[in-house]
Amino acid sequence: MKKKVLIVDDSAVIRQVLSDIVSKDSELEVMAAVHDPIFAMKRMESDWPDVILLDVEMPRMDGITFLRKIMSEHPTPVVICSTLTTEGAETTMQAIAAGVVDIIEKPKINPKEFLSDEAKLIIDVVKSAAQAKMKNLTAATLATEKRKVAPKLTADAIMAPATGAMKQTTDQLIAIGTSTGGIQALESVLTGLPRVSPGIVIVQHMPEKFTASFAERLNGICEIDVKEAADKDRVVPGRALIAPGGMHLMLKRSGAQYHVEVVDGPLVSRHKPSVDVLFRSVAKSAGKNALGIIMTGMGDDGASGMKEMHDTGALTIAQDEASCVVFGMPNEAVKKGGVDKTVSLLDIPKEIMKFYESEGIHNSGKCA
Repeated sequence: MKKKVLIVDDSAVIRQVLSDIVSKDSELEVMAAVHDPIFAMKRMESDWPDVILLDVEMPRMDGITFLRKIMSEHPTPVVICSTLTTEGAETTMQAIAAGVVDIIEKPKINPKEFLSDEAKLIIDVVKSAAQAKMKNLTAATLATEKRKVAPKLTADAIMAPATGAMKQTTDQLIAIGTSTGGIQALESVLTGLPRVSPGIVIVQHMPEKFTASFAERLNGICEIDVKEAADKDRVVPGRALIAPGGMHLMLKRSGAQYHVEVVDGPLVSRHKPSVDVLFRSVAKSAGKNALGIIMTGMGDDGASGMKEMHDTGALTIAQDEASCVVFGMPNEAVKKGGVDKTVSLLDIPKEIMKFYESEGIHNSGKCA
């Protein structure tokens, strides 16, 4: 049976382009394409969609109000189509807090051309959203109150694999990779950590310009510091660095210190930032000094990198299927033999602190 898609956007051009893209896929159908949430609610009285493609700035009722209403009454996979601006990113952060599954960039200039060029991305996002376990997405939300199609490259496109095991030291760190459902899952994990916790590096599949606002939002609700990573930022206790959208994040070691490099490059595992790139760099620079965590997400990005971390002595954990919104990425990592154990989302902060405290590290304080 085809998945029903409801498109809600005040632009007739965008509605038409999205309708054309969705209707061409044999597994999807456009249930309706309407001007605003008022019309959407009227249409949903007789039929309920499997996925909603939603603009956030519309007349009569804004997308955020509509989204909150949907999530409180009948949780449904919602993909936000938001303008690629700072203002749009801030609004999108409100949508993330309300429980969106994913985000599609919608620039103000030539949106019709952009959406047409990104047709495969849109289809992939919609299909991924249709598989989302909404009970897990809403549970993660309550707990804490630009993908393009291209030849599928591996992390070899960015760096060579590790050639030997890194000597174990007392400088531990955490590497996290996630995608669909990860924005809520990361919020659940990071808000569950105390001020005294290990340095963390993160890849969340998210369009550029949204990651800075996402990090800022997390920083405001977490005890630890959270920021969008900048080139040469140090990885230190009490701080989490999130890869900027549209750039790869790599860990480097200089003497006794870790820092990150933010670099451009091709899509790896069809993503930029790529979890595989981050995990490979952690395998090379930290080895057994690292804990790798792969969480909810569609596809297999991070599976190969986690196996490399595992093979260099790192402890590796996957979020379990029962708590994932989409079990794709963790499942692929398990199948590759790179996962030491699977745990529920709510237990991940405990695993992080167990790893940290087992090494007797007691650096404290939120970073300046």
